[in-house]
Amino acid sequence: MSAEYTWWFWPLVLFVLTFVLGILAVMAGVGGGVLFVPIVGTYFPFHIDFVRGAGLIVALTGALAAGPGLLRCNLANLRLAMPCALIASTFAIIGGIIGLMLSKDYAWLIRLLLGITVILIAIVILKAKRAEFPEVKEPDSLSKALGIMGIYYDEALGKEVEWKIHRTPQSLAIFALIGIIAGMFGLGAGWANVPVLNLSMGAPLKIATGTSKFLLSITDTSAAWVYINGGRVLPLITVPSVLGIMLGSFVGVRVLAKAKPSFVKIVVVAMLILAGLSSIYKGLAQGGFLG
Repeated sequence: MSAEYTWWFWPLVLFVLTFVLGILAVMAGVGGGVLFVPIVGTYFPFHIDFVRGAGLIVALTGALAAGPGLLRCNLANLRLAMPCALIASTFAIIGGIIGLMLSKDYAWLIRLLLGITVILIAIVILKAKRAEFPEVKEPDSLSKALGIMGIYYDEALGKEVEWKIHRTPQSLAIFALIGIIAGMFGLGAGWANVPVLNLSMGAPLKIATGTSKFLLSITDTSAAWVYINGGRVLPLITVPSVLGIMLGSFVGVRVLAKAKPSFVKIVVVAMLILAGLSSIYKGLAQGGFLG
């Protein structure tokens, strides 16, 4: 940390920033981790390992808070979540180990890859479409064998909705990639979970959103332990970040009804692209490629 400021300066600035990020994350429908890591990692004087560790805890906090309620409302489905969680969490551990190994001698490469990944995520957020009730004509054999199907009560429709999924093997392969990205960069995986569950597997949007939150609590916990075990979770960074994100999320829920989601999404995407480009520049400079 910079010697020009007292010890509490950067944690205080971090709290204010994460409070704003918490509001934007709720309104844009993305996890806090995907905003936290590229912005804090680029513009704050913290080592990237500590930022990634804190990013996983930030993403994990929101998921743990929402998980029990989603299960009670039957909007998070265990049969759907567990196969995805098994694959994603296993590869999140692998991604975390790879990330920490690279940061020892190739911190510049982590920053470069982080910047590229964040820009790609921004494009996914901007282009991704969601379907309220995707059409699944016939469930695949794997989803039948695992019994991944269900019924939930939709209050908006005032009736029970029956659902099933397809393309399970292909989607589980995508979750392996999501796990590596989540663990390697500490981004969480909410930005990717919902599109895969909804558009690839065919789960209704409410089931996909609820299950994604529950899934995060497993995937991010697995990756977070790698960083905790490696001593990369620093309370001075993590505590104000978690408090800021949580308080910002509460405010974001209240503001959501009045805000224009399309405008908020553009702001979030612009922030991600700017942070991604800055991270790429910083990585290239750190690696000695810019003279």
